[in-house]
Amino acid sequence: MTEEPGAAGPSADGQGVLGLGERERDYLLAWVGENLTLVRRSASGQRPMYWVLGTVFVVGLAAHVGGFLLKTSVTTEPLLLVGDLIYTFGWALWTGAVVVVFVQVWPEAKRRQFQQALNAYEAAVGDPAQAGSSQAPAAPGAGESGQAPPE
Repeated sequence: MTEEPGAAGPSADGQGVLGLGERERDYLLAWVGENLTLVRRSASGQRPMYWVLGTVFVVGLAAHVGGFLLKTSVTTEPLLLVGDLIYTFGWALWTGAVVVVFVQVWPEAKRRQFQQALNAYEAAVGDPAQAGSSQAPAAPGAGESGQAPPE
């Protein structure tokens, strides 16, 4: 059997796609087939980023509080320094997660809301540009009534 150049076939070291052997690949494909909805949602959405942000926020807040408690309870210099470092690191983690939410996550969610509203409006109005590529472009001046051209 001949393979196209660049085709995803077994490599010279006996490993297939994803660096897995044939048996592991079959198990992976079976699992993905059983959990297709979850895999699609995880692959296309922001779910991993949300989990990381939540974990960073919780760990940062815990380190901030733990560092504060350590800082206020010890009197020796080395432990005071460690407490201050933990306190500062925790503060940086949880405030960084909050900044990311306000700078990236929230605006992206708003952008998706506007995009959904725009798509719903265009579907309701019947925008000819969104009707599909199989139709010929309308002549200048056509479609000004807001109605889709007849098929």
